[in-house]
Amino acid sequence: KEVPEDAPPGTVVALLHVQDRDSGPNGEVRCSLEGGVPFRLEKSFEDFYSVVSAEELDREDVSEYNVTVRAEDGGSPPRRSSAVLALRVLDVNDN
Repeated sequence: KEVPEDAPPGTVVALLHVQDRDSGPNGEVRCSLEGGVPFRLEKSFEDFYSVVSAEELDREDVSEYNVTVRAEDGGSPPRRSSAVLALRVLDVNDN
């Protein structure tokens, strides 16, 4: 996935669909991002999350981010899964 470095904060860079086929609390999924990246997760619909830019990006500082998304269900003990999104920052002539 690619995002231009001049994308304003709040730009959607990915849409995720999460699903757990269990019923009740075991089927309730919570998602989060591992820290240290300039992105945040927003719940869009029942089973969908958007990964959005949280601040301005600068390709000269960081040209690619590996963003780890963690999912956890409401079971006891909770089951966990994760996925990594590779987000490339595209250069924009800023002169």
